[in-house]
Amino acid sequence: MKKEKTALRNDYKQRRLTLSAEALEAMSIAIANRAMTLPIWESRYMHLFLSSSRHREVDTHPLLTLLQGKDKCVVVPKMNWKQGTLQHYLLDEDTPLAINDWGIPEPITGQSILPAQLEVVFVPLLAYDQKGNRLGYGKGFYDRFLAECSPHCWRIGLSCFPPEKALPAVNATDVPLHACITPEKIYTFDRSVPF
Repeated sequence: MKKEKTALRNDYKQRRLTLSAEALEAMSIAIANRAMTLPIWESRYMHLFLSSSRHREVDTHPLLTLLQGKDKCVVVPKMNWKQGTLQHYLLDEDTPLAINDWGIPEPITGQSILPAQLEVVFVPLLAYDQKGNRLGYGKGFYDRFLAECSPHCWRIGLSCFPPEKALPAVNATDVPLHACITPEKIYTFDRSVPF
C-alpha cells in the first residue's frame, strides 16, 4: 500500500508540473472566487497555508487577499521539523516571513495561535477521494495538526483536480476534509458538519 501511495503522490506531482503558470494562476483565482460561496464567512479565525511555487501548489495569494479584505484573522503555519508539528501565527502586515527548505514562506515570529481557536482551516494536499480522505506529502504534519482542532472547525482542501474514487490505505489517524474547492466546483463530503 505504501507503494500505491508513493505512486499516487508522484502522479499528482507530475500533473502539477504540466500546468502552465498562467493556468495555475487562473485556477487559483477561480478557487478563491468559489470559496466566497461557502457558509464560512461568519467565522473569524481562518488558517491558510502559504503556498510553495516550487511544488506548484494552488496559489493561496488570491484567497489571502479575500480573507484580509473581509477582516479575518488569518493564521499561518510554521513547520517544526524535529517534532513533525506545526506552530501557528497570526499574519499581519508586520509579520516577518522567510522561505523554508521546502520553498514555503513561513513566519519567523509573531503572535501564537492555538489550534483550538481556529474555525476554518484551508488544507494543502496532493490528492483526495470522494469520501474526503486526503493524501499529503507523507510527513503527517497536517493530520497531527487537524486532530488538535475543534470538531466544529471546517476542514477545506484546495486542489486543481477532481477527487479520486478512493485513496489507498487510509489510516485511522488520517483526518478527513469537509469539502474541497476546485476551479470547477466544490466537492462536499458527508461529515458531522454538513454544508
